[in-house]
Amino acid sequence: MKKLLFIFCAILTSSNMSAQIVAPQPSPSSTVNQVVGLSNVTLAYSRPAMRGRNIFGGLVPFGEVWRTGANQNSTFTSDTSFTVGGQELAAGTYAVFTKPSSSAWEVYFYTKTDNWGAPKELDSNLVAASLKVEPSALQDPVESFYMGIENMTNDGADLVIEWENTRVAVAFEVPTDAAVMASINKVLSAAPTLNDYYSAAVYYLNAGKDLDQAVTWVDKAIDMSGDDQKFYMLRQQSLIHMANGDKKGAIKAAKLSLEKSKEAGNMDYVRMNEASLKEWQN
Repeated sequence: MKKLLFIFCAILTSSNMSAQIVAPQPSPSSTVNQVVGLSNVTLAYSRPAMRGRNIFGGLVPFGEVWRTGANQNSTFTSDTSFTVGGQELAAGTYAVFTKPSSSAWEVYFYTKTDNWGAPKELDSNLVAASLKVEPSALQDPVESFYMGIENMTNDGADLVIEWENTRVAVAFEVPTDAAVMASINKVLSAAPTLNDYYSAAVYYLNAGKDLDQAVTWVDKAIDMSGDDQKFYMLRQQSLIHMANGDKKGAIKAAKLSLEKSKEAGNMDYVRMNEASLKEWQN
């Protein structure tokens, strides 16, 4: 009996020693995954809160390197090369350090990413890129530190930092156009399908490239469609012809797209085509 009591007490003691309190972290982690053009970009950072504290010039001193968040390094990852501040960086992961001030922030992309917090001094050999960015004031305060990818285009976006009443936007570029052009040249020189011609034409329209070439490609795609012309392709054909100054061709394509949209029951395209025709025919 004594032996059984001893074993029971030992198990109870062991269980109590291994128990841990589960509670929310004061600066919870956050991950942002965003496709920019053809590049996969990821932000990983922690989100401290203001909690009534004075942040910039107080908790975060001006003129000192800041970890840009809390806990482990905030990181920026791209699976393609990218350019920031006119400096090209290889694909990979970089710590994002900043040096805030009231008039300009210094932003650093750092190759060593396993620091806890910020190093006392940045090693210039580990600074892959640095630039100065002018901060802007926010009308509404941001309670929890925020990083995001905003203002996206095919060729780039802004890495945005917000906290308290301050916003900083760091523009970066990705090599989308080079990759798309290589793909277009390769595919169209082989055995292109109507979808290939269509995709190339739409890219040329959106990227502001040779519209004569875009017209040739989109017309080729429509011709290859035969009797199975798609309302969304006809819509793009109308936009390409209009952008190239051919109003008559644009109206003809828009009318056919409108007809096909009604047949398909797609009211979004019905409304878009009706709006375009109203504008172009007046």
